Amino acid sequence: MAAALSSVHHVVIFPHMAQGHTIPLLDISKALSNRGLKVTIITTPSNAPFISSRTNKHPNITLSIIPFPKVPDLPQGCENTADLPSMALFATFIETTKKMKQPFEDVLRNMIDDGCPPICVISDFFLGWTLESCHLFDIPRIVSHGMGVFAMVICKSPSLHVPSVKDLSLLDPIDFSELKFPFTLNKGDIPEVLLNGDHVRLVMELAEADVNSWGVIVNSFEEIEGEYVGALESNYFNEAKSYCVGPLLLYDQLDQELDASYIKWLDKYVESNESGSVIYVSFGTQTHLSNDQMDEIAFGLEMAGHPFIWVVRSKTWAPPDGWTKRVKEEGLVVYDWVEQRSILAHPSIGGFLSHCGWNSVLESLANGVPLLTWPMLDISEQALNAKLVTMGFGAGLVVPQRDVGGEKITTIDRGVICERVKELMGGAKGRKVKERAQELGRLAWHAVEKGGSRKKLDELIERLTNKNM
Repeated sequence: MAAALSSVHHVVIFPHMAQGHTIPLLDISKALSNRGLKVTIITTPSNAPFISSRTNKHPNITLSIIPFPKVPDLPQGCENTADLPSMALFATFIETTKKMKQPFEDVLRNMIDDGCPPICVISDFFLGWTLESCHLFDIPRIVSHGMGVFAMVICKSPSLHVPSVKDLSLLDPIDFSELKFPFTLNKGDIPEVLLNGDHVRLVMELAEADVNSWGVIVNSFEEIEGEYVGALESNYFNEAKSYCVGPLLLYDQLDQELDASYIKWLDKYVESNESGSVIYVSFGTQTHLSNDQMDEIAFGLEMAGHPFIWVVRSKTWAPPDGWTKRVKEEGLVVYDWVEQRSILAHPSIGGFLSHCGWNSVLESLANGVPLLTWPMLDISEQALNAKLVTMGFGAGLVVPQRDVGGEKITTIDRGVICERVKELMGGAKGRKVKERAQELGRLAWHAVEKGGSRKKLDELIERLTNKNM
């Protein structure tokens, strides 16, 4: 077990300005703070209130706020990817963050001058320029991807760069002969940004900083992804190690019960002995669905006949005429930010219709909730996560998204949504994947309490503190 530490040991954490990347790093901030380390989180003015609201009960955690650059290509006040009008501006957003380099270095310089130098900087993959800043001050840079081990290994595989891959159809399998996993990956499962070459310079730049980092911290646990760790570490230079310390959400238990209207709504299903009867529906903060697709989801949920709570982030969609009245007893639509972890931890929840962002996958499985997988963003690893959940872990079912020719279906029909929801919530396959999800939930808790993740966090802290003694 790691020795008790003085608060003189100081860690700097710099999250990417996207909720899905920020939240796990806030969790690791709290885990390090609870071990006696001082933590400084670097952020921008408009992101600070959210971060402060989730860390203000931890006196060892402070914020250092630096300005987000103003550029003509981004909307005024846009400091988070959730504020982008289109994901087509994502690369522009990433390029803009490079202008934060000098203010970031000023923060590090002031820390050193004040006699409180960081023992490391944990920064997001998309902030690759922080590596050069860390080298300037001889500070180890630990990279965080916001992905699991399997997805990272696939995204770094040389098999993606074989010339013949370009000629494959979306349904054609890719040969990952250097890796062993129990299912086939098709070209359509691979993040588009790795194949189309539109942003090849940016991708190569980020990858170069990534593999030259001191180490990589992973929000996963070896009990489910340990077989891929060796392949991941083989991509890094200087004998860098990976540290699977997740699920990070389990380090951050809520100090008190959440008093929210949607939690009270869920309570009635427990009080009426209907635990596990509600399906939770959410597709993340960066998914933009057409109004036609939103209608099909609405009708599909209604037809399935299971209670549901649906988090809607569309600013243009209005429910179909009469729909709200018909589902008001058994359906709740929430248009505001929700505490997703509290929903998934609620005993009334029996399934999760999800875009399969890695945080959502972990939050669901840690609570023993099976997934109905519907990956949304072609630029992300969501399709890889969906394959891993359904065919690797056996903890979810699939919403089919491609036709027989491999082309993506523009709008998923309400009948398909209805059938898949009914199978997950009440079918034989649904019962099987629920049992598996519950088994994985028990493994997740064990990993954090006394298993691989607990040991890896101890090892990481010990290596960093001994290096700086």
